[in-house]
Amino acid sequence: MKVAALQMVSAPDLAENLATAAGLLAQAADAGAELAVLPEYFGLLGHQDTDKLALAEPAPGPDGLPTGGPMQRLLSDAARQGQMWVVGGTVPIATPDPQQVFNTTLVFAPTGRCVARYDKVHLFNFQTDTERYDEAAVLRAGHGPVAFELPSRDGHRWRVGLSICYDLRFPELYRALAAELLLVPSAFTWTTGQKHWEVLLRARAIENQAYVLAAAQGGRHGNGRRTWGQSLLADPWGELLAQRPEGTGLVLGECHAERLATVRRQLPALTHRRVP
Repeated sequence: MKVAALQMVSAPDLAENLATAAGLLAQAADAGAELAVLPEYFGLLGHQDTDKLALAEPAPGPDGLPTGGPMQRLLSDAARQGQMWVVGGTVPIATPDPQQVFNTTLVFAPTGRCVARYDKVHLFNFQTDTERYDEAAVLRAGHGPVAFELPSRDGHRWRVGLSICYDLRFPELYRALAAELLLVPSAFTWTTGQKHWEVLLRARAIENQAYVLAAAQGGRHGNGRRTWGQSLLADPWGELLAQRPEGTGLVLGECHAERLATVRRQLPALTHRRVP
């Protein structure tokens, strides 16, 4: 199964970001990708954390169709037109409190319908003398792991686990997902990314014997923030199959069910796990 991680350098302008995302999704479809993943905050990296509140969209309806909002419409249209699965990085989804939103990954099938929703569980908090982040000031945490089934064109049914950025530091979430392919849309800071990004992604791949596809923000943004980038695909042995350092573009690679089965058969660590 061919997959694509879409790397962006999102601006504080929704229309500009949506145009960039649409172009990258079209490129992924033209390249034959069955699954395309956008980064966290693909729609906006604003000047202030509260900027995302004005862009809050209602959750998709029970039928999986977008209930309104340009980000969901883009994701649904791209999935249907490209006949691929589209994972919408994150979209700010409204909560009953107008001062908070969920940071939500939405998965759209080739039908254009939303088939999975994951609200970010772990909210980033990081402080140094020069940097300060506190997602809990604007975001409401979600509850529990979410995975979905993706039937690929070759007949394999992939169990795909959802996570977002800071979740990467909590291995118990990934173990609970029990997935074959783990998705990690992110906006890692430059400071933490240069030290921890790759090693954490490879660790999650190795310990879960799963493919890991990470779509990142990567570059200097209009609000002055710099994100690490290095969108990548890692295989179940922890090998890096494809990556992009910085800047807008695609990371294309292939996930093979045979490779997954071989790794899990040769080193059946998942069956050896003992919980105290």
